[in-house]
Amino acid sequence: MAENDNKNDNNNFFNKNPLITFAVFSIVIIGVFKMLVGDGASANGALGNTSKRVQQVSYSKMKSLVDSKSVSKVEIGQSYIKATSSTGSTIYTTRIVKGDTKLVEALDKNGIEYEGFSETNWFTEMFGWLFPFLLIIGIWMFFAGRMQKSMGGGLLGMGNSKKMVNSEKPDTKFDDVAGVEEAKEEVQEIVDFLKYPARYVEIGAKIPKGVLLVGSPGTGKTLLAKAVAGEAEVPFFSVTGSSFIEMFVGVGAARVRDLFEQAKKDAPSIIFIDEIDAIGKSRASGANMGGNDEREQTLNQLLAEMDGFGTDTPVIILAATNRPEILDQALLRPGRFDRQVLVDKPDFEGRVKILHVHMKNVKMDKDVDVEEVARLTAGLAGADLANIINEGALLAGRKSQKTVKQKDLFESVERALAGLAKKSRRINPKEKKIVAYHESGHALLAETTVGAKKVSKVSIVPRGLAALGYTLNKPEENRFMMQKHELWAEVDVLLGGRAAEQVFIGEISTGAGNDLERATDIIKSMVQTYGMSDIAGLMVLEKSRQSFLGGPQQAMREYSEKMAEDMDEFIKTSLQERYEVVVARLEEYKDAIEDMVALLYKKENITGDEVRDILISFEKKNNMESKVDSEFDEITEELKIDASMIDKSQAKSNED
Repeated sequence: MAENDNKNDNNNFFNKNPLITFAVFSIVIIGVFKMLVGDGASANGALGNTSKRVQQVSYSKMKSLVDSKSVSKVEIGQSYIKATSSTGSTIYTTRIVKGDTKLVEALDKNGIEYEGFSETNWFTEMFGWLFPFLLIIGIWMFFAGRMQKSMGGGLLGMGNSKKMVNSEKPDTKFDDVAGVEEAKEEVQEIVDFLKYPARYVEIGAKIPKGVLLVGSPGTGKTLLAKAVAGEAEVPFFSVTGSSFIEMFVGVGAARVRDLFEQAKKDAPSIIFIDEIDAIGKSRASGANMGGNDEREQTLNQLLAEMDGFGTDTPVIILAATNRPEILDQALLRPGRFDRQVLVDKPDFEGRVKILHVHMKNVKMDKDVDVEEVARLTAGLAGADLANIINEGALLAGRKSQKTVKQKDLFESVERALAGLAKKSRRINPKEKKIVAYHESGHALLAETTVGAKKVSKVSIVPRGLAALGYTLNKPEENRFMMQKHELWAEVDVLLGGRAAEQVFIGEISTGAGNDLERATDIIKSMVQTYGMSDIAGLMVLEKSRQSFLGGPQQAMREYSEKMAEDMDEFIKTSLQERYEVVVARLEEYKDAIEDMVALLYKKENITGDEVRDILISFEKKNNMESKVDSEFDEITEELKIDASMIDKSQAKSNED
């Protein structure tokens, strides 16, 4: 068995290295050739096979033998001369001296027979002609083999998708997918159809041919597709959209045909195309480019294959994308991807379940509060939560702990939200002081402004690429819109850092650049998009093409120069008015800010509870009405609707 294993290893080595194989083969051929025909540049090669005694002499000696008529016959080659002695028992050889013609004159003078001969035979001449062609063919085979491997086999990889398709029967179940309960319900009937297709065919029901899983990166689209195959216990053919595209036109279409043929042979089965936007991009976007490129041919073949499935064909096509807005409409029509399933980021309960799933194989401390971790990770996807658990385990292992503690998970959450702590980046005391006042200003406004997100942590430890400090706010659950007072509150919090620098240091720095940019964008959106100002009233001044992930948008300007001037003036005035309110608030809580900065200098990191304790203590000491605990009362007061107005409206409705 050992000998067979070694033999297989050697074969694998030569198969994987065709150029080395060709070089070794060429060396062996040349060696055999030299052994068979000899060296053409040697005396033996010049003589060939002979039983006579061979004696090598100098050129002058050869001339003496000719002059003394001691040789009877002379043969002249390209580089050697051989002469047969008068007795015929000895052959004399010597190397030719180029340009000497006296030897031939001496032969003529002495009447000695001479002739020319070829130092090579038919085999060496043929090999000399064929070797360059063999070398060229070998190099071409090497590069063709490499291209074939990269393109999936076959003639330049055309039509063969076996190597690019991952075919398996996954053991993933719905229990392994957490936080996407609605999406699991949508695909449950697909599992039932794959298990019992006859039940649906008999009743005349048509199962969706294709299901498009739409969601942000990391939400579990691929995992959900595997779970469908695992629950149905059918083959799962997974492939990425980009693997269909190659430099040769027609390769992608051939691969699509081959993929669907494999799936039909193993039916019932599931085809999963990840990142389908790579081949399913709208053809209208390239209408002005001219021509029919490889991507378009691949898409056309995919559409044709999906149409080729009958209602009784137990093959389901699942696809995933995070950019549904760019897909071709032909893909989304009924009969192809009949159903779109949103795989969204999980809510609080979903995050708790996801964290429990990823904690199964990790030794967690008994005091770990999973719900607290879930509260701090609002807006994160399942992949982010898995990374947080793994980072916590790595931190615990680095500290030689036996279990993962709550502080390890908090640290990993901080890494995910604010970046890696740059402990080696030592800032000088002057900058540290500026950062401490800046972050304290953000924290104060966040805690004392109605509608602002409350503080979770304040730090002056540098993190990420550029942040010298940061203030983490407690994320809120299930918020899909913001009210006007909440937007103004966010503006106040953003201006708090710059205002603190002015109030406590007397000079502003560059640290508030991003804060001012974000504050300006909020007010601009309030004017242009949300109708929250008197400048444009209810007019929408800019229309933007909203992308699924909220990425960069191309806005269309639809307002006059006069409106633009009024808008700029409104933004400028509003920022100044809010800035003055923020400065007044900082002046009011001046001693509390000093206490906060002193604690930051001492600990470098303080929690939201410590911030609130400082502020509440300051308010009690100065007999102030607390702004920290009155958030909900003030919001209720602001949004309170006169009950009499409701009664009047109902009475009028009854009269009508």
